[in-house]
Amino acid sequence: MPVKNRFAELHDDITAWRRDIHAHPELMFDTHRTSQLVAEKLRAFGCDEVVEGIGRTGVVGVIRGKSTASGRAIGLRADMDALPIEEQTGVDYASTAKGTMHACGHDGHTAMLLGAAQYLAETRNFDGTVCVIFQPAEEGGGGGREMCEDGMMERFGIEEVYGMHNWPGQPVGSFAIRPGPFFAATDVWEVVLEGKGGHAAKPQETVDTNVMAAQTILALQTIVSRNADPVEQIVVSVTSLESSSKAFNVIPQRVTLRGTVRTLAPEMRDLAEKRLTEICNGTAATFGGKARVEYTRNYPVMVNSDEQTAFAADVARAVSGDCDDAPLVMGGEDFAFMLEERPGAYILVGNGDTAPVHHPEYNFNDEAIPAGCSWWAEIVERRLPAS
Repeated sequence: MPVKNRFAELHDDITAWRRDIHAHPELMFDTHRTSQLVAEKLRAFGCDEVVEGIGRTGVVGVIRGKSTASGRAIGLRADMDALPIEEQTGVDYASTAKGTMHACGHDGHTAMLLGAAQYLAETRNFDGTVCVIFQPAEEGGGGGREMCEDGMMERFGIEEVYGMHNWPGQPVGSFAIRPGPFFAATDVWEVVLEGKGGHAAKPQETVDTNVMAAQTILALQTIVSRNADPVEQIVVSVTSLESSSKAFNVIPQRVTLRGTVRTLAPEMRDLAEKRLTEICNGTAATFGGKARVEYTRNYPVMVNSDEQTAFAADVARAVSGDCDDAPLVMGGEDFAFMLEERPGAYILVGNGDTAPVHHPEYNFNDEAIPAGCSWWAEIVERRLPAS
């Protein structure tokens, strides 16, 4: 089954939706315009139910097949939020919101799932129920977790859930997937180093937090190089250093370090938290200071279920002719929360030779729309075959 002809017919409409969403990006849970647009279109398509306000600003559309005798229900999920980045694409539909842009392609994900929803509502060539899930706050807010905590899976009887992300550098419309751990757990941490500030001309009277910070940053690199098993995947990054003083002649009273930890195994996650806390406290004490460590476990490892991954790959091959083995990704993805609730799979669709995601020159490739829509529609028609 190649790309469905209906999506070639709808391509211009779906592209227009995508570009409208692109021009009006919204952050985190503040996806009010996007959520309203999604809900209005789902109602116009004739969805049996459209429920707003799940996970604060999430939207779920319910489409029942010509038969529901199977009693089965599956979920298809797209994310809606943008990023706090100033756009530099130069396109005529560029962001109208200063400092905010769709730099990860969630505009494309939303538009493709809307296209699939329109097709499924028109044809209903399946036995069961499909729930199209439009989620806010993927970019750090945990919108997927909040939708699950609102009881979404139980409320709609969702048994399996499927998601998709565009992938720059991969041929347009091609697919890639892998079973098991796929995207990393993403933890964040903040360390406040407290010393004794003073005049830079009298360092002997101070407890220098800059020296503490420098030694701490270097020591944190040993978590990966000397504590973790070399065959495990783990990244420890210091991404911010902030001093309580901006003066040239003042040794600051405190310095704040911030960063992230990425892991693909629970043991590595535990190790990273333990060693980071020990190193920060120990290094600060060595220089006569103190450390206050806050370590926050954010998104869990995103794990694709074996059966659903094999099925999703088969569908991808039917749509595009092939499906590659995807690499491990140390980025985070809060679809992980939905996959903790229900079995399912997450797939990558090629975005072509474009700027990487989270880059000010990134733009979703509209030529990927027919393949993405077809994959979602085919997931439903094959997983819930009409009798």
